[in-house]
Amino acid sequence: MKNLWNDTEAAKHQGILAERIYSSRLLGANPDLVLHGGGNTSMKGVSKNIFGENEATLFVKGSGSDLATIEAKDFVAVRFDAMLKLSRLEKLSDIDMARELKLASLDPNAPAPSVEAILHALIPYRFVDHTHADAIVAITNTANGEARIREIYGDEVIVLPYVMPGFDLAKLCAEVFPAQATPRTIGMVLMNHGIFSFGDTAKQAYERMIALVGRAEDYLNRNAPLLPAAEIAPTANWPELPELRKKISAAAGFPLLLRSNNSSAALAFARHPDIAAISQRGPATPDHIIRTKRLPMLGRDVEAYERAYKQYFEKNSTSAKMPLTMLDPAPRVILDPEFGLVSVGRSARDTQIVEDIYAHTQDIILRGEMLGGYRALGEADLFSMEYWDLEQAKLKKAGAPKAFAGEVALVTGAASGIGKACVQAFLNRGAAVVGVDINPAVEALYSDRADYLGITADLSAPEAIKGLLEQTIRHYGGLDMLVLNAGIFPGGKKINALGDDEWRKVMAINLDANLALMREAHPLLKAAPRYGRVAVIGSKNVPAPGPGAAAYSASKAALTQLARVAALEWGADKIRINLVHPNAVFDTGIWTPEVLAQRAAHYGMTVDEYKRNNVLHEEVGSKDVAELTAEMCGALFAKITGAQIPIDGGNDRVI
Repeated sequence: MKNLWNDTEAAKHQGILAERIYSSRLLGANPDLVLHGGGNTSMKGVSKNIFGENEATLFVKGSGSDLATIEAKDFVAVRFDAMLKLSRLEKLSDIDMARELKLASLDPNAPAPSVEAILHALIPYRFVDHTHADAIVAITNTANGEARIREIYGDEVIVLPYVMPGFDLAKLCAEVFPAQATPRTIGMVLMNHGIFSFGDTAKQAYERMIALVGRAEDYLNRNAPLLPAAEIAPTANWPELPELRKKISAAAGFPLLLRSNNSSAALAFARHPDIAAISQRGPATPDHIIRTKRLPMLGRDVEAYERAYKQYFEKNSTSAKMPLTMLDPAPRVILDPEFGLVSVGRSARDTQIVEDIYAHTQDIILRGEMLGGYRALGEADLFSMEYWDLEQAKLKKAGAPKAFAGEVALVTGAASGIGKACVQAFLNRGAAVVGVDINPAVEALYSDRADYLGITADLSAPEAIKGLLEQTIRHYGGLDMLVLNAGIFPGGKKINALGDDEWRKVMAINLDANLALMREAHPLLKAAPRYGRVAVIGSKNVPAPGPGAAAYSASKAALTQLARVAALEWGADKIRINLVHPNAVFDTGIWTPEVLAQRAAHYGMTVDEYKRNNVLHEEVGSKDVAELTAEMCGALFAKITGAQIPIDGGNDRVI
């Protein structure tokens, strides 16, 4: 476990809260300690109230924040005395505790304080760090895990049995800490959950965490060394994944994305000879159950998994303290010998988080097996966390998901103009988007987002189409919406000057490539959970061609006819296909300021007059076309197919 503390860098963070932020980010930077919002840190300090009086304050990580990127606003200031008073109560429900923590916050607009706030207040040190370190969880999730922990640390750590985070854990800590603490105590291990360290400074608490976890890693390296998996050649038949996605989405009741990791490590785990046993013993830590569910699905029998999950709910819900609504019975993790580790989620970020969590879980399970057998918490404890009343309350408060949540859109010609605007329009509606273009700039459009995949491809090459569809399946599990936008508009030429090569080039890109993409995408669209949709970007030149644009006009007219025939043929598969015919969209690459000025002058107009030269005198932009295109894939067009809609401000020749 590498110590990342740097005195020079730390000195740039003036003030104890700034130091708290610095050390918290160091913890969050290590996925072996903290994953995607897990872990917790706090600091005891002083705040001035409205009367100018000093008030003892606990600064604790707010709910929903991530240690890797935490800022000052993410630490919630709560009244320290209120935490101590709450700890002296005999009983306090989690719902009541959450309300009292919020009432104790100095800023009512701050995030909700961590449910571990009372626990952090009770630990008699200024700085408290808490992580779900893989090494600690691997050791504690074994039959004799507590004995191993005591062997490693002696009286340097306090050991607590697992209790769900919240008031009960705080009460247990209040009883055990004074009884077990010695002058040598620098940490506390919560079985099957994680580890706490504490100190008088941010540096001391952080370095104690690193040292404690480092000793656990050394123990594992001596007793349960994890060797790299041997190279395994992938054998997946990717077109089968969209059908699996459709079944899983049906079980959930809403569309879900699938992300496949077929690395050698993932495939080796999915093919482990005892996978049916070791994978069904529960998650590495109960905190992960919210993301991954209790157990992964083995193979592809969704119906069997759904039945087992419903039985699990019915068995355990009878002892619940409040009315519960069953979560959807669809898996969030799939272990498949061909696909490897498949993560499932409502968004691309969800699938990434699930994959990261389970990739660490695989290693924890394997090491637990080498230590005599991996053993997680019992079913009742896991159910309590999965159906925690605070999580149930959070679900009730959550707003409706975005229109395209859990769905996938593929946009061609996505690097600029209408295509780029379409990417944004679909992202805004919650879709995961694959942007395709011959221009490599498409890859960097939203490279920092899990819900965007940019692919450089020449759509006139059949192998390129098959490759980009495979990438789409591997990243997101299938395809729901296809936007055919890519095309070229050659320079104006009369028919008597139009060469065969130029004609064929325009047809190859504007027509043939779209035919090939539609043909290859059809099985994916047919498997879409809410049925597939295709939006075709046509042109005003279809109903109203102009001289000098024979190749372009003919290609767009042929594409329109192709779409109309597809609407007839694919209606039986519930795939709907509609067209939009834009005109005079000037915020695209071909309309440079010079070209605009020349065309406006040709008609004796200003540039602004030229842009608004339509019946409504409105300028039509790429965003206008993109918004209409996205709506065509939404609920408003659910019963429409084969439609052609102009978006041109009104063109007298079209009208």
